[in-house]
Amino acid sequence: MITAIATSTNRSPGQPPEEAASPWPPEAWRRQLAAAVTDPLELLSLVEVPQAAFPASRLRNFPLKAPRPYITRMRRGDAEDPLLRQVLPTELEAQAAPGYGPDPLAEEAASVDRGLLRKYAGRALLIATGACAVHCRYCFRRHFPYAAHRQDSTFPALAAVRADNSIREVILSGGDPLLLSDAHFSRLVDAVGAIDHVRILRVHTRLPVVIPQRVTQALVAALAGAGPRVVVVLHFNHGNEVDAACARALAALSSAASSVTLLNQSVLLRGVNDNAETLQALSERLFDVGVLPYYLHMPDAVAGTAHFDVPEARALDIHRRLRAQLPGYLVPRLVRERPGADSKQPLV
Repeated sequence: MITAIATSTNRSPGQPPEEAASPWPPEAWRRQLAAAVTDPLELLSLVEVPQAAFPASRLRNFPLKAPRPYITRMRRGDAEDPLLRQVLPTELEAQAAPGYGPDPLAEEAASVDRGLLRKYAGRALLIATGACAVHCRYCFRRHFPYAAHRQDSTFPALAAVRADNSIREVILSGGDPLLLSDAHFSRLVDAVGAIDHVRILRVHTRLPVVIPQRVTQALVAALAGAGPRVVVVLHFNHGNEVDAACARALAALSSAASSVTLLNQSVLLRGVNDNAETLQALSERLFDVGVLPYYLHMPDAVAGTAHFDVPEARALDIHRRLRAQLPGYLVPRLVRERPGADSKQPLV
């Protein structure tokens, strides 16, 4: 577990330590979100890749959204850049593939209330919002019916959590829960914290990756004031995604309280990170910025993503090589999620 110990004694409860103060003003992330690129041709121009490299990139069924802080990390002139591949739509998404569908994890069947999913014992997942700051082309919820799971500011789905004292952990997901405003997110954290039997609050987010400016002082304070222990699960897939701004954001997050755990889960993606050297560099870079690798997911069979698939035999070989090159604490668990299973299924 990675912990940050507060050294300042001249602060009120819930106030982050001075060294963890966010370097960005509160509205900086909203300006970045509003300026996100949604036109594939503009994105190709920004990264200096000829349009001819992606002649059918104007797909509309899952529109492009790429924040500019993320785009700045892409290699110029490289049509195969691993960050570009994660966000640029291509004609491959329009190709049907056997076994691929809109709900590969049967999440509708796992829905126990509007906006609340129960997959595993002791845990409940809240769809805090349907919005994301980036549209990852491999997203397993790209066809999810968010409108049917929308929460209002009272978070009615939490009533089911309050009524079930077997739930020890609440997972905030989406969409991306950090797209809620600071005030809205703080109210949600407080609402979860008021449930006596909830001991862990887990936040799944990609926002500190693509818009590090989202880690505001108010967000840090909300996490610092949380009643349950806080686990923030980030989503880095490639070492090139970790820049200096991300490192500053993660330092602020890890200093939010006496113990906040930062974990990372990646997806194994063809043409992005499907080799041991890339994954080794990612694990080492994550450790440099205070994050432990957690899961390496096999891609889910969601319609439009078959071109990212990595055969299981190849995945196992990559993972074997990774284990030979890294200490055990830097090796993420290789897993596949199967509908109806009682946990993620380890492949090793």
